[in-house]
Amino acid sequence: QVQLVESGGGLVQAGGSLRLSCAASGRSFSKNDMGWFRQAPGKEREFVAVIRWVGSSTYYAHSVKGRFTISRDNAKNTVSLQMNSLKPEDTAVYYCAVSQYISGSANIRDYDIWGQGTQVTVSS
Repeated sequence: QVQLVESGGGLVQAGGSLRLSCAASGRSFSKNDMGWFRQAPGKEREFVAVIRWVGSSTYYAHSVKGRFTISRDNAKNTVSLQMNSLKPEDTAVYYCAVSQYISGSANIRDYDIWGQGTQVTVSS
């Protein structure tokens, strides 16, 4: 059974850092893009970052660029999100996701395997 499990969420003060991890199981995702999305209360789920399987190139939402860093370890079948200089507006449930068929996309509809999410709360 294919599964993604996020961890590392929590409560942090504004300006602090958190590192989210996503462990994949069931099969290797070394040939798939992996991304992070987030959903704040009352808002739609939105793109945060993606790391492509080709060359591990990365792409970020404008709101997090320069503060967040996505990385992957294909040997461990994991993807991580280092979040620095956190702001209260970063508060959300963060989800990792895999796109099995599309590469280089920030479109939520192109991701078809999802984790259960991990809560990140940034206090002011």
